Amino acid sequence: MTKTVKEHLVKSLASGQFVSGQLLGEQLGISRTAIAKHIKVLTEIGLDIYSVTGKGYKLAQPLYLLEKEIIINLLADEANQQAAKQSDLPLIEVHSLIDSTNDYLMRRLPNQVSSGQVCLAEYQSAGRGRRGRQWISPFGSQIYLSMYWYLEQGLSGAMGLSLVTALAVSDAVKAHSNVQVQLKWPNDIYLDGVKLAGILIDLEGQALEPSHCVIGIGLNLHMPAAAGKLIEQKWTDLQSHSKVKIDRNGLSAQLISCLRKRLQQHQQVGLVPMLEEWHAHDSFLNKRVKLMTGERVTHGICRGVNNQGALLLEVDGQVKPVYGGEVSLRMDE
Repeated sequence: MTKTVKEHLVKSLASGQFVSGQLLGEQLGISRTAIAKHIKVLTEIGLDIYSVTGKGYKLAQPLYLLEKEIIINLLADEANQQAAKQSDLPLIEVHSLIDSTNDYLMRRLPNQVSSGQVCLAEYQSAGRGRRGRQWISPFGSQIYLSMYWYLEQGLSGAMGLSLVTALAVSDAVKAHSNVQVQLKWPNDIYLDGVKLAGILIDLEGQALEPSHCVIGIGLNLHMPAAAGKLIEQKWTDLQSHSKVKIDRNGLSAQLISCLRKRLQQHQQVGLVPMLEEWHAHDSFLNKRVKLMTGERVTHGICRGVNNQGALLLEVDGQVKPVYGGEVSLRMDE
């Protein structure tokens, strides 16, 4: 399916009203059979479309598509209120279909991106979670966002970035929906003890030379039932917990703003001033946990995180730091 055909069909169906297959064919200059084939592809990427003879095609739920101009205007309004320079606004791209927002920015290193640049997508065909897992990315119902950040001090400047990003997600969700999330080391956001969002950080560079970082956020907003069945772990979505209707454009702008503020704070003063906030929302603090590294399982008590972003794990009365990597933290029941 060509991108233009797909985008035309999605925009035509977005309102949730019936659209005639005949009319769509005439608009695109293709047959009704071809339209039916394209509709089938759209259902395969997570859109719930049904057809009624004589009426045409209809989405089960209206789509609220990401609009680049709306997001930029919201950020510009905030900049005006804070008397910030409009030239400081980040470069933003919104894609209908992409392999992975993180991969898209990583491919453009180092000369085709600017610090703070953002990539958003309606759908990811190869979304990635931690430890090589697939991130299920149904079309038009969640937020898939990546931001490039320049690390002037080298890769050492990336220490604790997953915690900083989790706090930014917490800030944005609270501001937009008045819902308070919980944080889970090293890079998950929970709601009522179940996963709401995940963070993926890709790094490129040397320890002591200017380096590059791409921060990815996947946030469940309104999970379609069919897509939810594909997820291997327990999950939730924000709309299920929010009394206000989630505005994807508004929340995307809030995420971009909060993430930039937290990253600038981290760049200037480090992680230490944020630790108290992290511990206030740490879902595992002072609870019995198990840490899994490959086949090895370590049982202990979570004592929070240190000023380098390492997990503090108490085992047999001894507290030791555990740094990120191929580890998984779980409640020890």
